[in-house]
Amino acid sequence: MKEFKKFISRGNVLDMAVGLILATYFGAIVKSLVNDVIMPPIGILLGGVNFSSLKIILQEANGDTAEVAIQYGLFINTIITFLIVSFTIFLVVKGYNKSKDRLTKQKEEAAASTPTPSKEEQLLTEIRDLLKK
Repeated sequence: MKEFKKFISRGNVLDMAVGLILATYFGAIVKSLVNDVIMPPIGILLGGVNFSSLKIILQEANGDTAEVAIQYGLFINTIITFLIVSFTIFLVVKGYNKSKDRLTKQKEEAAASTPTPSKEEQLLTEIRDLLKK
């Protein structure tokens, strides 16, 4: 139990949980965007097709037996949703990497601009350290 508490109390776990929650709702927003905003105009352009109702019926509904169908229209919607989410994640990661590279470059420039101490300063530093001991 002690290890579990230590694991949960780490910042990375909390960050991951927040990211997962945000990703879940972002996915829901993109799904709604695809189903409710993008696909209806595409359907109209293709002659009034409702993608969510596109299916190949394998067995008709009969009494208590439900219809068996391959719903390829929903599959097309899911693929478009996936592409939008993937592209968005790509843009976020690209931005993160760009800012990380910029920060690394700034640190390298700061390290390069720090003057190296002269021989006298190095000698004085060594003497100081010896006196401390």
